[in-house]
Amino acid sequence: MPLNRRKFLQRSAVTGAGVALAGAAAPVAEAASGDAGHGRKRAKRYALTVLGTTDLHGHVFNWDYFKDAEYADAAGNAQGLARISTLVNQVREERGRENTLLLDAGDTIQGTPLAYYFAKVDPITAEGGPVHPMARAMNAIGYDAVALGNHEFNYGIETLRKFEEQCDFPLLGANAVDAKTLRPAFPPYFMKTFRVKGAPPVKVAVLGLTNPGIAVWDKAYVQGKLAFPGLEEQAAKWVPKLRSMGADVVVVSAHSGASGTSSYGDQVPYVENAAANVARLVPGIDAILVGHAHVEIAEQRVVNEETGREVVLSEPLCYAERLSLFDFDLVHEKGRWRVESVRASLRDSSTVADDPRITRLLRDEHALVVAYVNQVVGTATETLTTVEARYKDAPIIDLITKVQEDVVKAALVGTEYASLPVLAQASPFSRTSEIPAGEVTIRDLSSLYVYDNTLVAKVLTGAQVRAYLEYSAEYFVRTAAGAAVDVEKLTNAGGRPDYNYDYVSGLSYEIDIARAAGSRIRNLTFGGAALEDGQRFVLAVNNYRANGGGAFPHVASAPEVWSESTEIRTRIAEWVTAKGVLDPADFASVDWRLTRDGTPVF
Repeated sequence: MPLNRRKFLQRSAVTGAGVALAGAAAPVAEAASGDAGHGRKRAKRYALTVLGTTDLHGHVFNWDYFKDAEYADAAGNAQGLARISTLVNQVREERGRENTLLLDAGDTIQGTPLAYYFAKVDPITAEGGPVHPMARAMNAIGYDAVALGNHEFNYGIETLRKFEEQCDFPLLGANAVDAKTLRPAFPPYFMKTFRVKGAPPVKVAVLGLTNPGIAVWDKAYVQGKLAFPGLEEQAAKWVPKLRSMGADVVVVSAHSGASGTSSYGDQVPYVENAAANVARLVPGIDAILVGHAHVEIAEQRVVNEETGREVVLSEPLCYAERLSLFDFDLVHEKGRWRVESVRASLRDSSTVADDPRITRLLRDEHALVVAYVNQVVGTATETLTTVEARYKDAPIIDLITKVQEDVVKAALVGTEYASLPVLAQASPFSRTSEIPAGEVTIRDLSSLYVYDNTLVAKVLTGAQVRAYLEYSAEYFVRTAAGAAVDVEKLTNAGGRPDYNYDYVSGLSYEIDIARAAGSRIRNLTFGGAALEDGQRFVLAVNNYRANGGGAFPHVASAPEVWSESTEIRTRIAEWVTAKGVLDPADFASVDWRLTRDGTPVF
């Protein structure tokens, strides 16, 4: 697979590593000049606005495909690129389009049924296939550059390269390199020159950085092909080059949060959420558009340790709910432009309407996906919901584990592992999923499994399974026997997200939340007998967890005996379609419960 495409080579700069648009911008408003008293001229000035989105995750419209309705939440947020387009138009009108730059910090082509449809149902990689709706929308809005997110790799490199080919802007990733040559596999940077009447031009460089966790989360696609070094190291390499190439302003678009933490433990020797580290350690950066963490940061200022200068960070809320604005004031003095000040702020998509131009452009694709997700695939005998699934063994999660068990058992027939018992893990991804009694549609099942995970089979011992469960049980807040139980405060201990709490089917166990973390799993049995440390099991596990996501012990290093590329949500739809009737009697069992000193909490 060629890693340096024709378009990349044609647009690369003299270093062979980036995209430069010299003189691409139209003349801008005249720089301020004139007498300022005592015969001295005022310094020439220029105002630049950099706009940014991140973690769009396939959201073009303010539409919830899982509910088949306009998106709505308790905070009154609105989503989608159609809203962002309206906000961008407003800013360009205020500032002058020729004085603006529009960026994104990654995670673009995965996350909604719309994104899934054009990756898998009507794939963009097919001969004569469609143009991805995200490419069409972002091209129409006029994005200048986009950093690679980790979810860009979820459908494989071929899909990502096809998306890249369809975009009118570069996909940047200075730390996405060819595994063999360690040379850039994507353009590391983008440069644009802004003309200023009566003054030298302003050169703006954008360095794109992606997440090292790709090596863990999408190992099946990238291992041996691409490598992902740390953000700090690559920024330290590229920022001086950009300055030496004449960049007056350096902006980093980083698909990496600002917390300095990592979810994958020590599997990768690089920090997952490194944006603030980059600001603190690498001199020469003026601002960082932050992504990946799905949090809202209007403005964060980090002092660079070497220069003492402040670097301004901003992370707009995901799903196109916010637009970040970096307002730069530059002054020309001593023969060069200097960034005098940077301010960051956010604009809210809920304050505007959809841009009708984007609505018209993609209404047909939207209609196709709405029809697809509303296909009826079965009938449910009763309503199933995830409302209590975080702290009670809910039948709706048992559906996931049952499907995974069945798929893996069938796949291992005729192999040396066919005689091993199959266990399965699943997480309560959503707190609001519901499969209603009566007709069941693809969107009902998709809302249960919102990620594009695939299935992997790993071999673990009984002792390793116990350690896995103990780690999972750290999700619960320690609660003394007799103390009041508030279910809103019972979970997410230490900030652990819901998707990093696992059920494990095929066993029976109690989680004693009155005990300290690490000693909570009680009465762990298999087949009615105490679990033996040396017994071997096959664990049906999603690829995120299998590759180390969540840093669960043993599973990443455990022997892998089977894997596939079909999404688990597709397997669930196939299972329900084959059954015709979705009856909890076919899949539900109470495998675990919360206790305190042996007494059930519920």
